[in-house]
Amino acid sequence: MKKFIETSLPGFQLRFAEVEDVSLILDFIKELADYENMLPQVRATEDELRESLFNNKVAEVIIGEYHAKPVAFALFFHNYSTFLGKSGIYLEDLFVKPDMRGHGFGKIILSYLARLTIERNCGRLEWWCLDWNEPSIKFYKKMGAVPMDEWTVYRVTDEALYKLANSST
Repeated sequence: MKKFIETSLPGFQLRFAEVEDVSLILDFIKELADYENMLPQVRATEDELRESLFNNKVAEVIIGEYHAKPVAFALFFHNYSTFLGKSGIYLEDLFVKPDMRGHGFGKIILSYLARLTIERNCGRLEWWCLDWNEPSIKFYKKMGAVPMDEWTVYRVTDEALYKLANSST
């Protein structure tokens, strides 16, 4: 039986995803990637999500349902700040279906994640946002988020990852 988290918005509830939600989670990931013009980069499969989210539990997913229909999701995991000496919550993905935007679902999800951050005694809640995504940037700033302009994200993947792994140590 699904355990729902009531919100201040009538008809909108949150819940932690269950293993039966793997295909729904993958659909949300693909919808987000399509919105970000990155759909060809999605390699995740249902089996990989099932393994990482529910067997290894490396991340968690919140599903937002409006009148029992899934309309939003957030995928997050714990990271660690050596400066704070505490873990934090890193929000990897937050997505509200385009036809459901403007109802406050995203704000409610962020608010819930902020409360979860505090409840878990974490030092911060953070995420990345694409530079071109002005609607999201405005939304995040309105919520009190501050862009970390002095930081540049670096990533090593695919062949470069293997090359680095095989370089001399």
